[in-house]
Amino acid sequence: MEPVASSSRYKTPPPRSEPAERLDLTPEQVKRIELNRLKAKARQREREELASSSFSVNTNGKRPLEVVPATSTSPTAPKAPTKLKRDSRLGKYFEYDLSKMVNSKGGFLVEDGKEVDEELRAKEKERERQRAMQSMEPQMFLDPKLNPRCNECNSMDIDTTFRKVFRCLVCNKCKNEKPERYSLLTKTECKDDYLLTDPELRDHELMPHLLKANPHKSTFANMMLFLRCQVEEFAWKKWGSPEALDAEWQRRVDEKKKKKNKKFEDSLKELRRRTRETVWQKRKDKEHKHIFGVVEKGPDGVGKQICHECGFTVESQLDHEQISEALEVEQLEVSLFRSKTLYLPARARGVFGGQVISQALVSATNCVDPAFSLHSLHCYFILSASAAVPILYHVDRIRDGRSYVTRSVRAVQRGRTIFIMMCSFQLPEPRQPAYQYPMPPDVPAPDACEGIEVIYEKLMNDTTDEKVKAFCRTTLEERHRSPIDVKLAGVREPKDGMPIFMYWHKARNTPVRYDAAFQKCILSYISDSQFISAARRTLAIVNQGGKGPTKVVMQTSLDHNITFYDDNFDCGDWILYVIVNERAASGRASLHGRMYTPQGSLVAVCNQEGVVRVDASESPNPSGSIAKL
Repeated sequence: MEPVASSSRYKTPPPRSEPAERLDLTPEQVKRIELNRLKAKARQREREELASSSFSVNTNGKRPLEVVPATSTSPTAPKAPTKLKRDSRLGKYFEYDLSKMVNSKGGFLVEDGKEVDEELRAKEKERERQRAMQSMEPQMFLDPKLNPRCNECNSMDIDTTFRKVFRCLVCNKCKNEKPERYSLLTKTECKDDYLLTDPELRDHELMPHLLKANPHKSTFANMMLFLRCQVEEFAWKKWGSPEALDAEWQRRVDEKKKKKNKKFEDSLKELRRRTRETVWQKRKDKEHKHIFGVVEKGPDGVGKQICHECGFTVESQLDHEQISEALEVEQLEVSLFRSKTLYLPARARGVFGGQVISQALVSATNCVDPAFSLHSLHCYFILSASAAVPILYHVDRIRDGRSYVTRSVRAVQRGRTIFIMMCSFQLPEPRQPAYQYPMPPDVPAPDACEGIEVIYEKLMNDTTDEKVKAFCRTTLEERHRSPIDVKLAGVREPKDGMPIFMYWHKARNTPVRYDAAFQKCILSYISDSQFISAARRTLAIVNQGGKGPTKVVMQTSLDHNITFYDDNFDCGDWILYVIVNERAASGRASLHGRMYTPQGSLVAVCNQEGVVRVDASESPNPSGSIAKL
């Protein structure tokens, strides 16, 4: 084997089997390869030094004091803190990491990442993108011909706000130098100076405007700012010309001034009127108003009325009173009425009860639809009424039904309730079956009966007792003034029952036939006539012959009720009143009455309970002799 020359020895890397012309490197390439190799070794050394600080020393030749990172595998590396153990005495509970909770704005806390509305998140992102597009500055082109220029000075320094909001190309310099065209106006100025309306100013396409926060208060609505040149252009187009706008503005100012002056004159006139009324009212209040009592007959036979406050006396003619005047009331409010006349019977404790019932019924009827007809009333007499003071009737609308209507009436005098009545009204039902208790047979006709006045005149002529004569005289005077004519139809004493009293009643001096509603009010007035007196007469018949006391020392009504079954009757014609005292005990008497027309139709049924007291000290033995036993 031949020895190999030193120049032909193998080198690292070993030669490839490729052509020699491709393996030859230039000196420049060899130099670059060597530099890269040195740089790689330097970078490798730096990485090793950073990974282990024990090899780096400080200026003193010592290793630096550094904190061992938590990711190091060294035993001296810091360890994670141990969790606190839960106290077993607290029981079971759930642990929540509040730092990871999100407020759902619906009263719940949800974990982050759960229950996320993707659609809502997409809308929010879209809003952010739109806001970013709006706040983005307009793009500028390298070619000056493509950029917008100012309408005044042809400058490219365009105000972006004016361009974006008002679509107006103007630079900042021209905007400040020409405020007569490019200043901003508030909505109030546009309305006052240019006479524009709210719908026109709110239309953004018609009148572009800039919204800004209100400088007066943050809670106020945003200000709407308009460009002056655009406002003037729209105003000239609306009114035709600046001169026409000025004329319209002046016309409105004059009209406003005229209205203001007229309002001032009207208020001044009203003040003068109220001043005059106040003075007049004070004078009227100082004037005395007479309050007259009942008519009293003097020694000369002339009736007189005396004022209870000042004693002023007026003469009046004693004549029959009109039933319409006795029932008349004055309406003060929608549901408040006041009596005009009051009748106080002789030796009575208070106003005639039939008049109070009828006036209360008139007040209630005025508060009901005329289509409804009265069918019943129930009332209580609480206190005696004085004839010197008017009675106030308060009507309460209890119920308004389709078939029945209910009203309550409260009579008040001197601040106290003296009378209460409940009344019910019904829509008539004529097709329903009808039957009745028959009229007593063989009742004499009204023309064949004697009037109450004739009976008292005979009694006054037959007696010699002055007290009886005075009683008859007073009763006759009342009967002559009474608006109701009364005749005695008879007294029947059946063997198996109580005595039955029958009277014919009718209203005097009725010029016309009243309607059915007022006829029932008149019938209510009649229903209290001769009613409670039947108890006294029954007592005299039952206890006659010394069976018991007959001297009644007190009689007054407690309660009264009427049921109506017919609307076809006339109180201007005769009405038969059949009365029977069914029971008396404990100082009270119960009476029952039926009212018939002359043709025998039962029109109303009445019931009353009243106080009937006798003299308990009266001896039942009229002879006064002492019994032998």
